[in-house]
Amino acid sequence: MNQQASSANPSSAIPVIAFAGTLFLSALLMFILQPMFGKILLPLLGGTPAVWNTCMVFYQTLLFLGYWYAHQLSTRLNTSRQIQLHTVLLIVSIIALPVALPDAIEPPTDHNPIGWIITVLFRAIGVPFFVVSTTAPLLQKWFSRLGHQQSADPYFLYAASNAGSLLALLSYPFLIEPNIGLSSQRLLWSMGYGLLCLMVLGSAVLLWRKIQPLETESIIDTTTDLEPITRQQQLHWLALAFVPSSLLLGLTQFISTDIASVPLLWIVPLTLYLLSFILVFSTWAQRIHPLMLAAQPAWLLIFIAYSFINPAVLPYWLDLILHSIAFFLAIMVCHGELAKHRPAPAHLTQFYLIMSFGGMLGGFFNTFVAPFVFNAVYEYPVMIVASLLLRPGLLTSKWLKDSWFPLTVLILGTSIYLSADAIFDYLDIVGGGLILLAGLSYTYRHQPLGLGLLTAVILFFTIGLHSLASTTLFQERTFFGVLSVRNSVIMDENQHPETVRELYHGTTKHGAERLTAAHVTTPLTYYSKPGPIGQIFSEFDNENQNWNIGAVGLGAGALACYTKPGQHWRFYEIDPLVVQVAKDPQWFNYLNRCNPQADMVVGDARLSLVKEADASFDLLIMDAFSSDAVPTHLLTREALELYFSKLKPDGILAFHITNRHLAIKNVLADHVNSLHLAALLQEFKPATEIPLVVATDWVVITKNPARLDRLQMSRIGHWHAFN
Repeated sequence: MNQQASSANPSSAIPVIAFAGTLFLSALLMFILQPMFGKILLPLLGGTPAVWNTCMVFYQTLLFLGYWYAHQLSTRLNTSRQIQLHTVLLIVSIIALPVALPDAIEPPTDHNPIGWIITVLFRAIGVPFFVVSTTAPLLQKWFSRLGHQQSADPYFLYAASNAGSLLALLSYPFLIEPNIGLSSQRLLWSMGYGLLCLMVLGSAVLLWRKIQPLETESIIDTTTDLEPITRQQQLHWLALAFVPSSLLLGLTQFISTDIASVPLLWIVPLTLYLLSFILVFSTWAQRIHPLMLAAQPAWLLIFIAYSFINPAVLPYWLDLILHSIAFFLAIMVCHGELAKHRPAPAHLTQFYLIMSFGGMLGGFFNTFVAPFVFNAVYEYPVMIVASLLLRPGLLTSKWLKDSWFPLTVLILGTSIYLSADAIFDYLDIVGGGLILLAGLSYTYRHQPLGLGLLTAVILFFTIGLHSLASTTLFQERTFFGVLSVRNSVIMDENQHPETVRELYHGTTKHGAERLTAAHVTTPLTYYSKPGPIGQIFSEFDNENQNWNIGAVGLGAGALACYTKPGQHWRFYEIDPLVVQVAKDPQWFNYLNRCNPQADMVVGDARLSLVKEADASFDLLIMDAFSSDAVPTHLLTREALELYFSKLKPDGILAFHITNRHLAIKNVLADHVNSLHLAALLQEFKPATEIPLVVATDWVVITKNPARLDRLQMSRIGHWHAFN
């Protein structure tokens, strides 16, 4: 024990309370700031989950820089100098308050906005976030020098930090965001940051009083009596931090694209991620870790069988539970191994530095590498396999013994996959075989290499077969999601097979077109003539010859085929790739044949509509979807006020609200009542079996109730009041 330790009161509770309270507040502020600024930026970019993932990369990068600063400070300066320099940084950082977006910012519409998001975040919150990110490693390092009875293992403070993170994360969507406006949130956060600076200084004073009479060395960290950290240990820490970070972002992207694009769904994986740190650095860690190691391969076979091989049989909420539990077990194993192999406090800042670097690399991989390497969210299954390889025992595996069976299955399966012309006739057998392999994977639970390789083989063939079954003609991944064009076979009016073209965003169909000459310009799916939007154009047929029409959301362009020669149409679409695909007659013909002169405005619709002249539209059609969900910023009261400011006094707002998971009509009903508007709802279901005419829900809203009389009295639809 050093001199400082011997001079301290080892049983005092004051240092523990002071340091733990400071770390708790620091984490609380960090995880309030993250969703707060994510919410501010999300509406500027159409609500895509990639906005949150990009924000996470920024946060992880600043976290790494904060940990690097703490490591350099604690290894190059004595404790007195550390306190002095950090005090200067705290004082300087106050200049950046209150946190707010820079003035006159607008996202780019002609290129990927990732760089723009990171630049805006750095200008808005870079300095305060950097300071907050230094708190955890620096104060834990200071606590290890305090001479307290718990100073020998200060990692317990990391659990207090993550408890603050978890509380903030759960409080924000349910308590803070619904009850406190963004301007008040920014002000309160800035006040909390000021309090944090005072608490950090208070903790520094406690340390100063202990070390000042005795400190004579120039650098307080001496590790000559400890074994140095090997390169292999550092790489192990790096991998154990990299994979959970990548899994976190991969699962967030996957569930928002392929399961349900539900607002705030990203909270689920992030909550589990933080909870894992609390558990693995707690006093229960030694009892929990063996349970996690045993549960992961057992749950894996259920997870693979139902969430990948045959996902259609599950409701979305059950699929979400399967993915969430599999994710939690994977990160608990990785983080458990990370905590198990943590070094002595003398190497604490180096450990946290490498851990944060791995987290940052995981974010970089998902945000900057995966979208350009993969045309779908394949990084998620890749990291599922990687988490299995990181189970203890990989380096002691008998490589040939553990890998021969998975490699044999891969070779045989590939030959069948490439040569079998009638593979679709045996899909049930193939699916059963893959489920059997998933069951066999459990026998490799003590062999990380065999378990990882066999799981990789199963996922490879599962994803490949799903791709073949979907007959995908074109697929590309952009910042706004995965867009694909597929062929599908339906039965026509005479019960003959007919090939049709479909547009998908994630797993949700965003339009379809029949390719026969008689039907190639017929609007279909949610935009069919028998459906609600077709009824609107039919009922107002005598007066809409010269209407000025705005449509938010392009899809395959089916709405363009309601165009009349005297009308002026303007489409608002956030994703340039959607415009490119809809205009290309190789894929779809609606725009090319019905309205090639239509204006195209690329960018977020709400920002674009602000620039339009007031009272300029006769009809405004809201058809914006990110996968299956309407972006929430397009559903707010303020958004409806904007729409009606751009509509003429007798103008009509037609809102497409078809959704598998959310009752959007209830949100609109509240706004209609509060704004004293008139509205009708139709939950349309086709009376007869008409090819590609589907059930769909639409709401029409206007300021003048008389404008809706003809719809309500119409015999071709079932419109009714819903407010």
